[in-house]
Amino acid sequence: MNNLLDVLTREGVLINVSVRYWRGCKKLKPEDIGLKADAVSDRLISLGHKRILPKEATAELALIEGRAHALIDTNTFPFLNGLGHFLPNARLADTTDKLRALEGEFWLAKENFIAHYARHRQSAMDEWQTQAAKLVRNPDRLIATIASAFPISLNKQFGFDATMFQIAVPEKLSTELITVAEQQQVIAARQQAAHAASAKIRGDVENFVAECVTSLREQTATLCEEMLQSISDGKTDGVHQKTLNRLTRFIEQFKQMNFANDAEMEAQLERVRRELLTRTAAEYRDSRSAQRSLRDGLSALAGKARELAQADARELVQQFGQLGHRRFHLAA
Repeated sequence: MNNLLDVLTREGVLINVSVRYWRGCKKLKPEDIGLKADAVSDRLISLGHKRILPKEATAELALIEGRAHALIDTNTFPFLNGLGHFLPNARLADTTDKLRALEGEFWLAKENFIAHYARHRQSAMDEWQTQAAKLVRNPDRLIATIASAFPISLNKQFGFDATMFQIAVPEKLSTELITVAEQQQVIAARQQAAHAASAKIRGDVENFVAECVTSLREQTATLCEEMLQSISDGKTDGVHQKTLNRLTRFIEQFKQMNFANDAEMEAQLERVRRELLTRTAAEYRDSRSAQRSLRDGLSALAGKARELAQADARELVQQFGQLGHRRFHLAA
């Protein structure tokens, strides 16, 4: 298991992306809408966060945030219940380049938002003046609450942070900060916590690698099924070049995400590339037999990918660890 964790550390990094901006929302209290606090049961009613700005005011920022998270979701694997996202080395440069581009767009959008903030605020307050009288008996109280929710300074509300770190497990916790007066069992408890955390992470790593293998196989099957559906529903006599290009891009993406060296699934994809992607969409549309071959090939690949996704991946995980062990010896 130590080898497996070491190999995983060599094959990629963990990454977290955080995008922050003022959401234009306010958490209302019962008093804000003319209700007594003791008259509202928090077991049954939650006022929650309500928009004080129309959502289109922050739409550009929200779009960039969505693209950043989509980029991470597409190029990484969730690691240990959301502790981070594992980014394979082969996807590192492209992903970080795209994140830098998105960060640039984010700061431009932030400056644009701040430049129009006063106008957004006044427009929103005008709209709230109209709506408040329809919503509550004491509109002045609600209007005052909304007005006070607009921050004076906005800069601290914004941030775009991408943090990368290596996987490691705690071998022991330092006792340097423990005074002599502290009981011996405190020291023992700290060491026990370190050992327990180490054992859990090492134990979960095998499951993580297996889940990554299964995920890529399932994505292969899903793509083939979506392509078959697209071909059946297509408006251009069944086969569109965008559909074929999607498979080409996926094969390249698979190779870069395949850090666990799933040779069987990669070989299946390479066979499909040779057999099905040498024709253009126009050539497929001109030949019924070629279209049948395309459908049959995609259907067969989907079935094989589903079969592999349901198979036990432990042998592949073990081979992954052994491959890394051999690499370390060769490097030495």
